[in-house]
Amino acid sequence: MAYKNRMDLHTHTDNSFDGHHSIMYMCEKACEKGIKAIAFTDHIEVDCYYEEHYDKVTVQAYFEMAKARSAFDGKIIVCAGMEMGEASYNPEVAEKILNDHKYDIILGSIHNLRGEDDFCFLDYFNNDVDEILNEYFDEICGLANWGKFDSLAHLTYPLRYIEGEARIHVDLSKYSSKIDEALRTLAEKDRALEINTSGLFNKIGKTLPEENIVRRFRELGGKLVTVGSDSHYADYIGRGIETGMDIAKRSGFDSIALFSGREPIEIPIE
Repeated sequence: MAYKNRMDLHTHTDNSFDGHHSIMYMCEKACEKGIKAIAFTDHIEVDCYYEEHYDKVTVQAYFEMAKARSAFDGKIIVCAGMEMGEASYNPEVAEKILNDHKYDIILGSIHNLRGEDDFCFLDYFNNDVDEILNEYFDEICGLANWGKFDSLAHLTYPLRYIEGEARIHVDLSKYSSKIDEALRTLAEKDRALEINTSGLFNKIGKTLPEENIVRRFRELGGKLVTVGSDSHYADYIGRGIETGMDIAKRSGFDSIALFSGREPIEIPIE
């Protein structure tokens, strides 16, 4: 279905180590695609914030987002954001980052276990997948309890590599109590759950998380969802957003959340 209120609230520019295009160019491409709002959410990893010089990235990214907002005023809504990884690993640093600039949206995510590499680098044939996922969902619960973000990004992130790359099947029902705990906490704190559409275009072939989890979030009292492509290229902005909106609608949501000044604005799914 073609929706008129398409918004992409998870994108990465060349201010991310794995991004490829400038904010200005990405705004141009988003306008060409008829996207109504875009959030730039470059990576800020709290557990290595100073070591990997993310403190400098935040300044540069925020400056460029402010320029883009001015340049594209009246053409597209530009939201200043970040994807804050592992905030619960060092809450003191995380809160300092949040206070440095006035953001519209903060995505919360976990990309790695404590002291470990990103899930994309792990060897799942020589490690205990069940142990990894139990620890991961424990950390997701901890992040949800910390709760000083706006939307929880790609809840099932490790599956992108465990199922998508290693082709190891995962029975998520084994972790349902922990997933429910995280979803319930998000609902109680009025935080959003992201429907991340990137998986539709890589080997896993499905959204992160899948529709059944989005529906479960609604059952547990969730009120807000966001949709993001997790695009790292300008040409991929908006990919799968309609599918994400379809999932939200089938799961019982009538709107997608847009954020301004860290406050949600519910935009009808139409």
